Amino acid sequence: MTCSHLDHLTAVEPATPDGCQDCLITGDTWIHLRLCMDCGHVGCCDSSPNKHAAAHATDTDHPVIQSFEPDEKWAFCFIDQATIRSVEHEIERSYNKLRS
Repeated sequence: MTCSHLDHLTAVEPATPDGCQDCLITGDTWIHLRLCMDCGHVGCCDSSPNKHAAAHATDTDHPVIQSFEPDEKWAFCFIDQATIRSVEHEIERSYNKLRS
């Protein structure tokens, strides 16, 4: 399956590079981090108690998250339920499309 939301992806800066934005506020912990590819929100994964990345996607209609773990290059679209194996390639493809 492919994702219909890849064309608008751009490189984003993480809002909270030190951890889950919401867990840092509440003092909670997380297992893995995910980066919203629309706005840079850093949220915790679905294996974490609060599942902030998925909640952010639902609340904001920002469908694509990228792993925010070192050496992981994949992304996931919540709407299409699709895993994108190399998000860097998709960002470059989207950027090149805009330039042409």
